Amino acid sequence: MSKKNMMNKWDDLRTSERKPMDVSRRDFLKFCTVMAASMGLPLSAANLIAETIKNPKRPAVIWLHFQECTGCTESLLRATHPTIDNLILDLISLDYSETLMAAAGHQAEAALHKSINENEGKFICVVEGSIPVNEKGIYCKIGGKTALEILNEVGPKSAAIVAIGSCASWGGVQSAAPNPTGATCVDKIIKNKPVINLPGCPASPYNILSTILYYLTLKKLPELDEKGRPKFAYGNLIHENCERRPHFDAARFAEQFGGEGHRQGWCLYKLGCKGPETYANCPIQLYGDVGSQSWPVGTGHPCFGCSEKGVGFTKPLHQEASVFTVEPPALFPGIYEEKGGGISAGAAAVVGAMAGAAVAGGLKLSKKIGEDDKEESKPEKENNS
Repeated sequence: MSKKNMMNKWDDLRTSERKPMDVSRRDFLKFCTVMAASMGLPLSAANLIAETIKNPKRPAVIWLHFQECTGCTESLLRATHPTIDNLILDLISLDYSETLMAAAGHQAEAALHKSINENEGKFICVVEGSIPVNEKGIYCKIGGKTALEILNEVGPKSAAIVAIGSCASWGGVQSAAPNPTGATCVDKIIKNKPVINLPGCPASPYNILSTILYYLTLKKLPELDEKGRPKFAYGNLIHENCERRPHFDAARFAEQFGGEGHRQGWCLYKLGCKGPETYANCPIQLYGDVGSQSWPVGTGHPCFGCSEKGVGFTKPLHQEASVFTVEPPALFPGIYEEKGGGISAGAAAVVGAMAGAAVAGGLKLSKKIGEDDKEESKPEKENNS
């Protein structure tokens, strides 16, 4: 076969392999609509997201790695909507990532500085891992520079910084006592740029994609809570949307791993589940698109509280969590079914609420509930009339 025929065959093969990967306009708009919904935006924002993604000048992203296990990147590699190749080749321009880039050594450093110079004030800086500050940061060095030096060099030149994972957001496991390296989080170091915290161990890849698209589409940060986390992803307690919540309200608790309650899928509170005091969207977003078994509680393991500072890597694994909300959500499905001649759905809800309240009698209630109780206990004023 001639060289020309071989090249033609190769072109045909590449074309045939590319066709199944093509995305229809319908699927593309569907993706943008899902992104808008996940960020708490009106569905009309899907068009803005589509225009941002279709922009021939893809937004530059520089991904820095410091004290971490690379778990957040590994999580991103397993995303399926979009897949990692669509993400970094079609949606964004991942100009620097020590884990994913082909270049190494001097070539990698050259790519980093080239992207910074061409996109100063416009690129998104993603930081994975905590930053050691003790002894001038000698505990983490890349290319002859400490993590502290690199962050102070790159961070101020970005448009915004996304601290992905618990390590970058609040120090993570490296900051646990006695913290010999002085591991700290991004927003303790960078003060002149907006920092968005996406804690989790690992953080959800869809939360980071949504955050980047939100910023690039609307040219502003999503609404953040007092800990710098996007409210669309960290606005609710895991406990509020947990698939086992009805069992909590009915006082059905697994007492030991492998026991009857554990096999029946009962609430894992007594086994140390930190869902009642941890804010994240794990039960809704899930991981890896393999159903409910893609997150700890779905597999029968208590929530570790990895996205909550002062809970994950701080509280003992099997210590019972503080309960901030006791009353079941109004629209949450119950574990009782309405049956003829039996208990009604309304009565079941009352029974469930009473059972949950009874169990919570020995638990730490929220400040609001405590204040309400205090108000109710005040003696009525005497009628002087």
